[in-house]
Amino acid sequence: MNDEKQTTYRIGPIRPPSEANSLLLQITEGCTWNRCKFCELYKHEGFKAFTVESIKRDIDVMAEYAEIAKDYQREDGSWNKKAALEKLNRMTREEKNCYYLVYRWLVNGGENVFLQDGNSLAVKTERVLEVLRYLREKLPSIQRVTTYGRAETLSKISVEQYKELKAAGLDRIHSGFESGSDRVLDLINKGVTSEQEIIAGKNIRESGIELSVYFMPGIGGKALSRENAMETARVVREINPDFIRIRTAVIKEGTELWRDYLNGSYKLCSENEKLTEIKLLIENTKDCTGILASDHIINLLQEIEGKLDTDQQKMRSVIEKYFNMPESEQRIFQLARRSGMVTRPEDLDLLPSEHLEKLARLAGSIADEALWDRKLNDMMTNFI
Repeated sequence: MNDEKQTTYRIGPIRPPSEANSLLLQITEGCTWNRCKFCELYKHEGFKAFTVESIKRDIDVMAEYAEIAKDYQREDGSWNKKAALEKLNRMTREEKNCYYLVYRWLVNGGENVFLQDGNSLAVKTERVLEVLRYLREKLPSIQRVTTYGRAETLSKISVEQYKELKAAGLDRIHSGFESGSDRVLDLINKGVTSEQEIIAGKNIRESGIELSVYFMPGIGGKALSRENAMETARVVREINPDFIRIRTAVIKEGTELWRDYLNGSYKLCSENEKLTEIKLLIENTKDCTGILASDHIINLLQEIEGKLDTDQQKMRSVIEKYFNMPESEQRIFQLARRSGMVTRPEDLDLLPSEHLEKLARLAGSIADEALWDRKLNDMMTNFI
C-alpha cells in the first residue's frame, strides 16, 4: 500500500460472541448513556459519532486489504495461509491488526459485519443508510450486517425507518435489555423503561430486522431475583424476539453496583438463584418462538439452549439435572466451571482425582453462603 494512503481503520473494543468471525466496522465510539451501574467499559470517554466520509475511508481500507488477501486463495477455495500472512512482516503494528482481521474474516466466509460501538443507531438514520449502502457495494460478499442499540434509542426509531435500514442491509440488532423489571432497571440505572423496550422490540420485529435481546440473571440481586425473571418474561412475551441471550450478572469491583454491594444495599444472587431465574424465564415464555441462547462462558450451564416453544423440556431438564445433584457436587462444579476447567457437570468425571479433591476441600472450607457467592462472583470477573 502507498504510504500516502490511509492504511488502517478504527476497531472498537466490543462485539457479541455470536459475531466472533464478523468484520468490525466502527461508526460510533462509546455509549450515549454511559451511566449503567454495572458497567465501566466507557466510563472514561464520551460518545462520538464518526463522519460518513471517515467511515467510508475505513471501508475502502477494508476493501483494499480484502483484495490483497484474496490473491492467496486457491482455486479450490482453500488459503495459502503462510503466504497470506507473510504480508504482515512488511506492515506496522496497526496495519497488521487491520489486515489480519480482514484476512480472518475472509477465511471464515467473508459474510458478516458488525457495526460498532455500544449504540450505533444513535446517529441519524440517513447516515446509517449511506454507510450500509456503501459497505455492501464495496464488500459484496456480505450476507449479514448487525449492530448494538440501546432500547431507549431504539424506541425512538419508527417502523418505517427500520424498514429503510432493512432494505439498505441491516439484518439484526442486538440490545442489552438486561431486565424487563422497571424496579431492576432503576436499581442498575439502565436509563430505560420496560415500555421503551417493548416499543423498540415491536418496531424492530415489524420491520423484518432480527432482534437479539440480552437478559442478566442475578442483576436485580437477591431482593428482586424472582421479579427480574418474571418481568423479563413479560417483556419477551410482548415482543417475541428472535433471540434471548443469557448473560449472567457479574458485579465488577470499581463499579457503582459494587459499591452498593459493599455498603450492604445490594446482595449478590447465588448461582442457584440465577439458574432459577433462567428456569422461570423458560417456563413463562413457552408460547414464544425465539431461541434462548446461553452463548457466553460466564453462564454456569451453557448447554441451556433451544427454541422457547419446542425445546422447553430439553432446556428445563438440563437445569433440573443440575439441581438434582447433591449440594456438595454443585459446589465443586461451580468452582470447576468458574475456574475454566469444565463446561458441563459431566466433565467433572474427566478431571484428575487430585483436582477434584482440591476443589472439594475448597468448597467445604467456605460455610458462609454470602462469602461463597462473593468468591464465585470474583472468579467470574476473569471472563469479562
